[in-house]
Amino acid sequence: MEHDGALAVVVLDRPGQRNALDAALKVALRDALDRLGRDPAVRAVVLTGGGSAFCVGQDLGEHAAALEADPATAFATVTEHYAPIVTAITTMPKPVVAAVNGTCVGAGLGFALACDVRVLAAGATLGTAFSGIGLTCDSALSATLAAEVGVGRARELVLLATPFTPEDAVGWGLAGRVVAPDEVLPTARELGLRLAAGPTAAYAASKRLLAAGVGRSLAATLAAEADEQAALGLTAYHQGAVAAFLGKRRPEFRGE
Repeated sequence: MEHDGALAVVVLDRPGQRNALDAALKVALRDALDRLGRDPAVRAVVLTGGGSAFCVGQDLGEHAAALEADPATAFATVTEHYAPIVTAITTMPKPVVAAVNGTCVGAGLGFALACDVRVLAAGATLGTAFSGIGLTCDSALSATLAAEVGVGRARELVLLATPFTPEDAVGWGLAGRVVAPDEVLPTARELGLRLAAGPTAAYAASKRLLAAGVGRSLAATLAAEADEQAALGLTAYHQGAVAAFLGKRRPEFRGE
């Protein structure tokens, strides 16, 4: 992990294994995200992979050993690691950018879809992968994928485990941009720095509203928006930003 001012860059660093998720990597990622979520000096996060892959999901060698030792406990990792990782990303009160620098499948795709913004490398392979080994989704993929592409397309992608391209992802609304592989991290860092200089509390409120909005009634949505706006309206940065706009100046946000 490295810091660039208020931006933290987290690297999944098992390039020789294409960032397959073994216990050590899952624990390190879970704990790093927890720390960053609570660190007021960090105002945006970039998540990327070391080497040529973003993340190929679970380390199947480790999983096979766990199945041999005790099939009844082999999937404890879902609640101990995968669920807390995705929860940390989605509930983090600051933006998270996924710099998808290469292959992104299984739980890796789940992590990327939990992020707020995605930058994809041209030529990368994306996919759900789970049904290929006789499993179903984890890492909230059954919810995030369906929310982004629709239930029908999500059903096909999950059941058939059909790989898809970054261009497909953009066309379906999964991501906003595809860039050359060597531009993925610089582009993500640029976006991260832009977000780190923005209204952190407003971003946190927006994440809360968007996460809950799909299942809420219209009345509940309107009430939640009113509450968030009222709270933000009391902040000095909102009042300063309004004054800056009227004075034709660029607003400055300091992490409030």
